[in-house]
Amino acid sequence: MDHYVVIGNPVAHSLSPEIHARFARLTGEAIAYEKLLVAPGDFARAAGAFFDAGGSGANVTLPFKIDAFEFARERTERAHRAGAVNALVRRGSMILGDNTDGAGLVRDLTANLGLELGGKRILLLGAGGAARGVMGPLLALSPEVLVVANRTRARAFDLARAFDGAGRIEAAGLDGPGGDFDLVVNATATSTLGEAIALPRGVFAPGATAYDMAYGPAARPFLDQALAAGARASDGLGMLVEQAAESFFLWRGIWPETTGVIAALRHA
Repeated sequence: MDHYVVIGNPVAHSLSPEIHARFARLTGEAIAYEKLLVAPGDFARAAGAFFDAGGSGANVTLPFKIDAFEFARERTERAHRAGAVNALVRRGSMILGDNTDGAGLVRDLTANLGLELGGKRILLLGAGGAARGVMGPLLALSPEVLVVANRTRARAFDLARAFDGAGRIEAAGLDGPGGDFDLVVNATATSTLGEAIALPRGVFAPGATAYDMAYGPAARPFLDQALAAGARASDGLGMLVEQAAESFFLWRGIWPETTGVIAALRHA
């Protein structure tokens, strides 16, 4: 039986083992999937030991996505663009790194939430690894503009420059993204801290969608703020499942059905 893990710190809260167990049952694949808690600074040793012992693949969550990028011997194009890796797979004697976050977000937005984002205005809050990981796939949807807004404005400009030529990109501080937006994505760490973001009034266009990449109670402050402004709101549970499906396909070559898994987790 092939063995997989999710590596992180903390990792006890992770839904990944349940998600992949559901995928395995749906597809008839026999896999073992566990959580692997790793101390800061110990990623390379722990991941190396896992693969040396015969491990087949791993998901990687905070705070190790940069470590995983450096650990991988080869990387997919989308991992290179993201500058981070959240999925590792053994390919013979080589470990390949991929980044499935952006694809998972886009699939949730378009397939599950039914959004059509071509020609629309998108506001991406945050300029860290989470934001960078979804920039490329969002720009591939051909929005009218994608504005990156961050507390530290210089980091927003750095991220915008990293994707220069991929579409119309602007950078701003959180206090002045300018105008209203059809989609506002929260990729900041405020959700994990239980904090809301002080956004300017009028940031949500009529019929706008607010999306927090966190899920569950952590997403509530941002989503409650959006609902109060009249926006449609969604947390990142669908993204979590969709990016996991991308990982499962990377590992097993089979695409699992996701709609029922998302619904089951919503009502668990």
